[in-house]
Amino acid sequence: MRRTQTRLHRLIASSLIVSCSLMAVPMHASAQIVPTDTLVQSTASTGDVADSRARVNAFFARAEVRQAMQQEGVDAAAAQARVDAMSDAEIRALDGRIAQAPAGGDVLGIIFTVFVILLITDILGFTKVFPFTRSIR
Repeated sequence: MRRTQTRLHRLIASSLIVSCSLMAVPMHASAQIVPTDTLVQSTASTGDVADSRARVNAFFARAEVRQAMQQEGVDAAAAQARVDAMSDAEIRALDGRIAQAPAGGDVLGIIFTVFVILLITDILGFTKVFPFTRSIR
């Protein structure tokens, strides 16, 4: 019993000695000057993403878009949920496609794009929108 306590005390003492010794080792820190342009661009891009999200959400809120999605067999609520889960880069790309589309002319192309995105995410197993797909997971 006494021998076990002695070993435990030595183990604790050794651990404390090592940890206290390591506290004396100097840590390396570095600092760099960040240009103002970098900070302004990151703030502006955050605002741009918010604007892009607002434009994409307004597009999907339109009645003719929802009607066209239902004609293609896409649930509007599921599509909106998927759009809400898109990354910033995907939102910018989709907003760019919406902006390039002629007024009322290429709505089906955008709906097809959303359909393909939903189909791919179904196949990869991230969503379950379409009953005719099988997940690879």
